[in-house]
Amino acid sequence: MIKLNSKQLRKSQPLPKAMDQFSRNEIYFILDNVLDTFNIGSIFRIADAVAAREIYLCGETATPPNNKIRRASVNTWQWVAWEYKKTAVDAVKDLRKKIPKIKIIAIEQGENSIPFEKEKYSFPVALIVGHETYGVSQETLNLADSMVDLPMLGVNQSLNVMVSLGIIAYEALKKNFVDLN
Repeated sequence: MIKLNSKQLRKSQPLPKAMDQFSRNEIYFILDNVLDTFNIGSIFRIADAVAAREIYLCGETATPPNNKIRRASVNTWQWVAWEYKKTAVDAVKDLRKKIPKIKIIAIEQGENSIPFEKEKYSFPVALIVGHETYGVSQETLNLADSMVDLPMLGVNQSLNVMVSLGIIAYEALKKNFVDLN
């Protein structure tokens, strides 16, 4: 695997030939109206880190090229496949059409959520995160196979969407026996 330092990442413009060298995991991210460009850029970095197959940017989520996303992503937006969809519902339906056996998991707090470590993650899987204040839309939650959350042991009741997604993405890798070395 090619590993680039931060200087190389900030300047890199991958060629299609270089992209063919990377194997990808059958993991997809769906961003349901994530507004903060720092979160979006950081999610591109997470997607690159876990070798995710694709990111769906939905609704009001900003899309590249965007200077703030570029900086926060350290240009990994160029290395990770992404697609814009009008809604997260559209993204879920598109994925189910392309990959009928995909498991859709929303990362959200709610009555029906289970602790993330109790979920049975299997590839292919799509992980959904939502708006920083309002969360994943109810319409999108209705299409999810399950909903997971992270235990909050302190005073605060939630984590940043990119932090939550990163934790869950690595848990999915671990449960699918992906070698993390």
